[in-house]
Amino acid sequence: MGLSMRFAFFGDVVGKSGRDGLADHLPDLRRQLGLEFVIINAENAAAGFGITENTARELFEAGADCLTLGNHSWDQREALTYIVREPRLIRPANYPILSDAPGRGSHLFQTDSGKTVFVVNLLGRVHMDAMDDPFAAADRELDKAPLGQVADAVIVDMHCEATSEKMAMGHYCDGRASLVVGTHTHVPTADCQVLPGGTAYQTDAGACADYDSVIGNQKEEPLRRFTTKISGGRYQPASGPATVCGVFVETDDRTGLAVRVEPIRVGGRLKETIPTV
Repeated sequence: MGLSMRFAFFGDVVGKSGRDGLADHLPDLRRQLGLEFVIINAENAAAGFGITENTARELFEAGADCLTLGNHSWDQREALTYIVREPRLIRPANYPILSDAPGRGSHLFQTDSGKTVFVVNLLGRVHMDAMDDPFAAADRELDKAPLGQVADAVIVDMHCEATSEKMAMGHYCDGRASLVVGTHTHVPTADCQVLPGGTAYQTDAGACADYDSVIGNQKEEPLRRFTTKISGGRYQPASGPATVCGVFVETDDRTGLAVRVEPIRVGGRLKETIPTV
């Protein structure tokens, strides 16, 4: 095995609690784990809905190298223009061609050590918005920066509802990506693994959010809607201490494939787990 590269992906940041949690914990995690690159899904960063320039800046200052989005990409209208100016912000790659969505669905980054990291964002279709085929989009995007040739690491954020669609994408990209990780459902899954072809995988990275909540939102309104079927107002992010949830990956520099993948959970209510290095 050659030298290794270490990076981490953190799941959906929900509101100020999630942003504060990352500001509190990410700098130490970068040092402790020797992370060369950090990706964060930030589509719920601005009060639980979308992203703004100011909330993105907070996450970059905390230590993010790249922010991915999802089905709430444009909830804050300023994101439509901000994404054009900020190459570190990635939206799903499989918007319909006719939508002429601003920004980009993938980007090739260079780390401080000179390594290249290619990040792809995809949006699922099962129980989600009617988007173009994410599997065809995966082929198109992965062909832009082949792992081990153009990119030293390739990370795919599969933002979708169905666990089956996320797992299918993991197997579809196996051997072509360093990591395929699911986002959107805001709960960390227990299936962290290296797939047979060498791609690290976890069905959902979990959210960076207050877990005394309903998927990061204050409990009262979701409970009201479930029990009465009547909306009492807009969802609001829970404001207690966040658990920062993510995935740690170590790759073989010769191939870009994963040799190790482990969950990260720190702070808040969930049981802490930090990889040892």
